[in-house]
Amino acid sequence: LTTNLPEEVSLSHSNMSESAKPHPPSSQAKGEKSHAGEFGYVGIDAILEQMRRKAMKQGFELNIMVVGQSGLGKSTLMNTLFKSKVSRKSAQPNPEERIPKTIEIKSISHDIEEKGVRMKLTVIDTPGFGDHINNENCWQPIMKFINDQYEAYLQEEININRKKRIPDSRVHCCIYFIPPTGHCLRPLDVEFMRRLSKVVNIVPVIAKADTLTLEERDFFKQKIREELRANEIDVYPQKEFDEDAEDRMINDKIREMIPFAVVGSDQEYQVNGKRILGRKTKWGTIEVENIAHCEFAYLRDLLIRTHMQNIKDITSSIHFETYRVRRLNESNGLPHHHLPDDLSVSVDNSTLIKNNATAIRSYQTASDPLSYVV
Repeated sequence: LTTNLPEEVSLSHSNMSESAKPHPPSSQAKGEKSHAGEFGYVGIDAILEQMRRKAMKQGFELNIMVVGQSGLGKSTLMNTLFKSKVSRKSAQPNPEERIPKTIEIKSISHDIEEKGVRMKLTVIDTPGFGDHINNENCWQPIMKFINDQYEAYLQEEININRKKRIPDSRVHCCIYFIPPTGHCLRPLDVEFMRRLSKVVNIVPVIAKADTLTLEERDFFKQKIREELRANEIDVYPQKEFDEDAEDRMINDKIREMIPFAVVGSDQEYQVNGKRILGRKTKWGTIEVENIAHCEFAYLRDLLIRTHMQNIKDITSSIHFETYRVRRLNESNGLPHHHLPDDLSVSVDNSTLIKNNATAIRSYQTASDPLSYVV
């Protein structure tokens, strides 16, 4: 599926000034300044354009997981974010779909292109989460899925003849949908985010926020922030990963707004002569992208326009690296009880040893089949 999206989702290169762009040697565009006769000019700034061209050729990947009870608008919000039918239900409609007996992880990928920028978007849905009377340990299939993607990437990475570009199926971001009760987080919400925040970037949102008054919404958001602090749950953007004072200032503003109170809609309406996405009621039309009505625009900017690369970097350098260290420690003979149960992953030992052949100096096979020295 190739979709040309509107200009609203364009990737911005505004941080690249005109003076930093390389100029063609043969001819100069009208109004452009040439550095050819400038004494002392080396051309180091041209690396920005080289990186941009290479990135444009390779394209980008983004894997988003949506978690929440049925009926909270997960599919609609994904369609609204990318202004296209990218959700699981949109791609595979099934009017007789029933609540699954267990959590089923379903993913669907799309190739999206806008202004020459190509991106492979994968939306991972979790139908069945929180829909049962007994939701004990319902986060385990989701935790296992996330760890399985880390394991698959690790196996490719340690392969002797590994691919030039390893396919990235790791979950970069998990959007957690909180029911608009207006009171407080449920024990299920607290337990899920407490466990999953250690392995993936979690962005909590209040689903269908138009069912709350502005006063109820503000009270609910404040209550959720207090409970997140009380339970030591770090949602994205995490404070410890702020790189400098400027990042800290920007991220502090985002943290003050979390959780985002969002409204999703893929229906178009005419309001004051303009086409808008919204939800029509007998009292009026709720404009999805109007910050006076809901905070969808802030969520979109965070995920796509300002922090997409940072979300992917933290996934790679923090969450995956933590998993990698624990897996290698486990492979080196560290007893299993030293590792969290959620991170214990069964793996074919022969495959792991074979892939690490160049790094293995000695290994043991007497007591522990996974005990060897790298």
